[in-house]
Amino acid sequence: MSAIDNLAGADQFVLQSVLGQYSDEAYTNARKISSTGIVSSNPDVNTDTETYMGQMRWHQPLNPTINVGSLTDSTDGVTTDISSAFLRYIKTARTHGSEKVNLQSVITQEDKFKKITRDFGETRNRDEHNSVLAVCKGVTISEVINGAAAGSGQAGLGGQTFENDPTDSRYGFYVDLGAEGVISAASTANIGAQRATGFLDAMGMAFKDYEPEYAYLMASPRVMASLRAANLVDSDRVTDGNVEFNTIFEGKFRLIPTRAMQSLSSAQLTKLNTGAGVDLVGDLTTFIVLPGAISMNALSIDTPVEIDRDASAFKGGGKTEIWYRWGNIYHPAGYNWVGDEEKFPSDAEYMYGVESGTPTAVTGLTDALADVTGTWERKTASALTLGILPVFHQ
Repeated sequence: MSAIDNLAGADQFVLQSVLGQYSDEAYTNARKISSTGIVSSNPDVNTDTETYMGQMRWHQPLNPTINVGSLTDSTDGVTTDISSAFLRYIKTARTHGSEKVNLQSVITQEDKFKKITRDFGETRNRDEHNSVLAVCKGVTISEVINGAAAGSGQAGLGGQTFENDPTDSRYGFYVDLGAEGVISAASTANIGAQRATGFLDAMGMAFKDYEPEYAYLMASPRVMASLRAANLVDSDRVTDGNVEFNTIFEGKFRLIPTRAMQSLSSAQLTKLNTGAGVDLVGDLTTFIVLPGAISMNALSIDTPVEIDRDASAFKGGGKTEIWYRWGNIYHPAGYNWVGDEEKFPSDAEYMYGVESGTPTAVTGLTDALADVTGTWERKTASALTLGILPVFHQ
C-alpha cells in the first residue's frame, strides 16, 4: 500500500512531493462565442421580475387601410388599427462549487481553492458559451419544425428561398443547401469566390432586400481550412471592441473560428424529418448570426460567493466548501419562450420541443410532429427581423 492510499482528502495533490510544484495546463475548450458581437445586453429586458419569467412589448408595423376620398359618398372611412405584441423571456441560474479537507494542506502544501478561485472566470465563460450555443440550436429546432413539420396545422414549406414570403411562418428561417457544401470543390471552372457562393446565396435567400451590411459566421476548423485554401480570407482584419476578426468578402462575414458543435444530432434530424413538411437534406450546420441577435443580461445574485465550514468533519480536522453562483437571461431576438415557466432551464431545455403544451426533448416527440413547436416560438411578423440563420449543408 502506498503512502497516499489513506489520504482520501488529499491524494490528488500528494504527488507534488515527488514531482515538484504544480503548473497549470492551458484550457483548450472550443473557442467561445459568448464574448463576440452576436451577444449584447438588451435594455428592454427587466432582470428584477418576481417570477422566473419576464416579458417585452412592442408595436407591430401598421397594416394601413387607405381610403379614397369622395365629395359625393358620405360613408365613413375605415380606420387603421394599431396592434402590439409581447414575448416572454426566462431566467436561469447556475452554481459551481468545491470542497477541501482543512488539514490536507499540511500534507500537500497546496491550497485547492486557489485553483478554483483563479479559474472561476473561465468556468463562467464556458457556461455562458454553452448556453448561447444551445439557444442557437434551440432556435434552429424551432425553425426546422416550421419548415419540415406541421406544427401550425399546415405542412411546412421548407426553408428560405429567394422568392418566398418572409411573413409566412410555414417557411422556416433557415437555408438548406442540400447536398452542396458551403465551400465547393476547386476546379478550373470553380475558383476563388465562386467556391463560397453558398454563404452568399444563404444571405440573399434569408434577408432578401434587407440584407445586412455584415454578419458573423461561426466557422468550424473544416470551413476555416476551406476558406484559406480558396484564398478567401481578407488580408485586413476588422476590430470590433477589443476583438480582431478575420473576414471574407471584404468584411461581409466576420469569422468566429470555433470547433463547437453547431450541427444537430443525427437522431434529432431523423425525428424532425418525420414531419409533414419538406425534409432537410444537409446534415451539417453553420450559423450566420447578426450583431446582437442574442441578448444576455446578468442577474443580480444576493450571495454570489459563499463559504461554508464544517469544523467537526474529519474528526475535527474540518471541511470547507466554496460556492459560486451566477445567472443570466438569454433571449434570441424575435422569439417567445414557450418552454417550462416554473424552473430555471438547463442548456438541454433550450433545445426542447413543446408537444401539446409539454416541453419534451426532440427525440422524445411523437412522429409526424403534428402538434409541436419549439421552445422558442417565432413572434415577429416577418422573418426578416430575425438574426440567427442556420445554414444546412454537406
